Amino acid sequence: MTEEAPAKSVRLKKWIGGGLVSVALLGAAGFVVFSNICPCATMPGGYLFGETVQEPVANWNDTTANQENLCQLQIWAGIRPHSINLNCMATPEGELFLSCSVCDRKYWAARVEQDEEALLRLGNLVYPVHINRETDPTTMDRAFRARVQKLQYTDIETMVTPRPPLDQERFDHWWTFRVTSRT
Repeated sequence: MTEEAPAKSVRLKKWIGGGLVSVALLGAAGFVVFSNICPCATMPGGYLFGETVQEPVANWNDTTANQENLCQLQIWAGIRPHSINLNCMATPEGELFLSCSVCDRKYWAARVEQDEEALLRLGNLVYPVHINRETDPTTMDRAFRARVQKLQYTDIETMVTPRPPLDQERFDHWWTFRVTSRT
């Protein structure tokens, strides 16, 4: 074996190590960029960035919940953040609910447990929250009425779903999640 062989081996190890570091840095940078632009339409995102609101919210009508076309929710799916776009609506009483159609088929909904810790972004503000699936029919109807009411005033050009009639009944496949501030 020549003296040149160990030197080549060392150069090869440095090149491979540097390449792995470069790939890791590019991957991390890509994830940060991806997290800043997604969740997009139907593609989930990662971290939700924005100014964190530390004060608990007692009345969600005092926020922009009913002015935002879509809210963004981040939960943890194993070891990674998973964020999505959802309809959110504040009731006249100031409660906040998330709207989910055909939710039994959605990846994120199966991972929501009791008092699930999450982040909710409204515009550029991020709220630490708990979410819980609501199963009480009366509460679900109240949340659905708030959804229908909100969609009456949503800009028609930015709407994802058609504007429902005011007397629309709640769909059987419709789920809702109650949102409360985490303190």
